[in-house]
Amino acid sequence: MISKYKQIITFFFLLVLIGCKSENKTTAVEVNPKKPNIVLINIDDLGWKDLGFMGSPYYETPNLDKLAQEGMVFTNAYAGAANCAPSRACLISGLNTPRHGVYTVSPSDRGHKKTRKLIPIKNTKNLHDSIYTLPQMLKSAGYMTANFGKWHVGNNPTKQGIDYNVGGSAKGNPGANGYFSPYNIDFIEDGPEGEYLTDRLTNEAVSFIEKHKDTTFFIYMPFYTVHTPIMGKKALVEKFKNKKGIKGQDNAAYAAMVASMDENVGKLLKTLKTNGLEENTLVIFTSDNGGIRAISHQDPLRAGKGSYYEGGIRVPLLMKWPNHIQPKSTSTQVVSNLDFYPTLQTIAAPVRKAEVLDGIDLNPVINNNQNIVERDLFFHFPIYLQVYKKGKDGSRDPLFRTRPGSVIISGDWKLHQYFEDGAVELYNLKTDLEEAENIAESNPDKVNELLNKLEQWRNDTNAPIPTEINPDYDLAFEQKEIIIKN
Repeated sequence: MISKYKQIITFFFLLVLIGCKSENKTTAVEVNPKKPNIVLINIDDLGWKDLGFMGSPYYETPNLDKLAQEGMVFTNAYAGAANCAPSRACLISGLNTPRHGVYTVSPSDRGHKKTRKLIPIKNTKNLHDSIYTLPQMLKSAGYMTANFGKWHVGNNPTKQGIDYNVGGSAKGNPGANGYFSPYNIDFIEDGPEGEYLTDRLTNEAVSFIEKHKDTTFFIYMPFYTVHTPIMGKKALVEKFKNKKGIKGQDNAAYAAMVASMDENVGKLLKTLKTNGLEENTLVIFTSDNGGIRAISHQDPLRAGKGSYYEGGIRVPLLMKWPNHIQPKSTSTQVVSNLDFYPTLQTIAAPVRKAEVLDGIDLNPVINNNQNIVERDLFFHFPIYLQVYKKGKDGSRDPLFRTRPGSVIISGDWKLHQYFEDGAVELYNLKTDLEEAENIAESNPDKVNELLNKLEQWRNDTNAPIPTEINPDYDLAFEQKEIIIKN
């Protein structure tokens, strides 16, 4: 009888143990949540101050202003390069320009041949197939990947890690009258006549989210807007014509494009929320490079797209990730779009990781709002990029936005080095964000320190420096052109 009771007690004891193990197993699952969805919005040619939350009183961006309140704004964010193709190549590869060779939108010998002292380094048009892209890494982590808009680093993004593509190819702009259907870009069907491209790309993304909401997805949203041609919806253009602007920010058609972009970002965010995805989605919003100064000023920043002064490379950046990123937070950490790849790689935990990356992991910043140890930023542009609009660029000379050279940003200091004549410019960004006073002569030790860092970095990355003299260069012709342009 006693033996029978012992068997019953043992049986119930085993049931309790099994129940405890089952409970512990359930708890383990609950503390290991699904990987976050990732939405990376990359606007084309949007300037650092072309948004309400960045201080513009003219442009209207209520949805992005709200997003900024819900996440973290980075005040010292940079693109990997000063114009479209190289910046996007940096973002998608996680590698700086010397490693992938995309320095500009081909060719590299822009501007009049008689005004170029050097033969520029030949440009690589697209990322090489051997490069392990950001979407490929995320696919390795189990993500479904999609692109809606301007790809610009290859002929077909589905060959570079994208599962689903609308509108992305090697094309860098929508073409003449291209913001309204019928369209000029690839991999998209024409919509109703007059359909606005920015609306269409967002609608495609919304459909993708609703169809794949039960998966883990990466959406790359590189709108063609606000790249030229400057074309806004008629009603919005009229609205901004009746709104008083400020010096350098008063282009009604451009303001209409910004407003449509903001409206569509809002639609995308609302879709995430209504489908129950907001809490487990990391949203990143940025621009591929600075804005075109002839269209919109970024004061106090000097110059704009195509220049390696601050106006050409400093960009807006904000991130939102509920329960990770503190709402209404601001970071002064110096960041680059090169940092997106290593940051997302840590979050995604892929089976196959990239072997070499040039950015840093921002997770300590976005999770704890702590600045990372100081890091230097490097830019290399062994090419020529001609003036956009004479007298309107704010660049070093009136013929080019960029002549061959390199730049380093180290702490508060920024040094430009030019290969044609060996000239250097030194600025303290803390006291001279406008880059108005070149203090190289009065700070020779700092100049030497930064030049040594630049040289070491170029050696480490095998950065090519143009040295071959251009036989077509004509000093008299160049001087005449400078007088005419001024």
